Amino acid sequence: MNRTIKTTLVAVLAGITLLLSLATIFAPKKDFSENENRVLESAPKLSADTIKDGSFMDNTETYVSDHFILRDVFMTVKTVYERTTGRNRINNIYMCEDGYYIEEYDGLQNKARIEGAIKRLVERTTEKKVRAVLVPTAVTVYADKLPATAKNADQEADRKAVEKSVQEYADSLGEGDFSWVDVASALKNAGDEQLFYKLDHHWTTYGAYLAYREIIKSFGFEPLAREQFTEKTVSTEFRGTFASKVNDLTAKPDTITAFESDRLSLRVTYSDKKLETDSLYAPEYLSKKDKYSYFLNNQNTFVEVHNENAQTEKVLAVIKDSYANCMIPFLSEHFETVYVFDTRYYRGKVSDFIAENGVTDVLFLYNMYTIDTDLGITSIR
Repeated sequence: MNRTIKTTLVAVLAGITLLLSLATIFAPKKDFSENENRVLESAPKLSADTIKDGSFMDNTETYVSDHFILRDVFMTVKTVYERTTGRNRINNIYMCEDGYYIEEYDGLQNKARIEGAIKRLVERTTEKKVRAVLVPTAVTVYADKLPATAKNADQEADRKAVEKSVQEYADSLGEGDFSWVDVASALKNAGDEQLFYKLDHHWTTYGAYLAYREIIKSFGFEPLAREQFTEKTVSTEFRGTFASKVNDLTAKPDTITAFESDRLSLRVTYSDKKLETDSLYAPEYLSKKDKYSYFLNNQNTFVEVHNENAQTEKVLAVIKDSYANCMIPFLSEHFETVYVFDTRYYRGKVSDFIAENGVTDVLFLYNMYTIDTDLGITSIR
């Protein structure tokens, strides 16, 4: 390559770099990435303190990365290259059989914190019927779909260790009605029907239905048969959290199905939104990236669900992560009132609320990923 060609190439590359940099600086900035479903880094604050502690440079790097022009396009090109060169793990997501994206599992990092939170709940609700569920994720239920080279910690061993520790503590109190509900067996023995979304970390509504059957039996109710619901496809274009992490636009999107019921007559109050409605669904989210928020109207600090057609006067408190969002309609069939808490945001004492508001039954439900990262459970007291 002669000197003239080299000089030309350098000039072209420098020009492209300059144009992209200027475009990044002057292009309109977004606060939220709908594709990645997260808040983007805001402009860093320049001060003597931020320079001294290094946060200014760290935040600047993240800010530029988040707002770089054509960021999504470059990330997609990177993913296509990695896939074509044989990589089956991108951003901690395994590319698995049948088009599934499954997040790797490296073990519980906060086991003592998790056990402590649930033990506090058990100790302070001894007059109630309390059931707890730790939901195994696709890395366990669909272990046979993982690449042969995949290496994960034993999620089932971690789950059983937490359950054993808490159950022994509950038994040692000598009072109360606490027990774990095993939904893992129902999920593992479900056959070929889809239990988890292929491009998202949540379970499907059918997966939640299978768990509901085990949970509601533990509260003494007869579960409703699948045939008693009307299954309605509400979206065929769901690209969830894993699609965002992998950035493979060629992946076939998921279908979202709702199990509808004409038995419910609901009054639903979403405290954050100061909204009262007759539905547990929010159709406006079906036109957005975050389509799973169709269930229970996204994340809410506190939700009250009253079913005027309930056959009992029992009242359920649900302490949960987003896995429970598509299960609340099933539970509402059996309880006159369901109180739903997201402890990441709820600032009151959940145990006080339970004691003071006629709650008869309590459900604690988290999946094995969320419970390890959700600091909200430390506020259970």
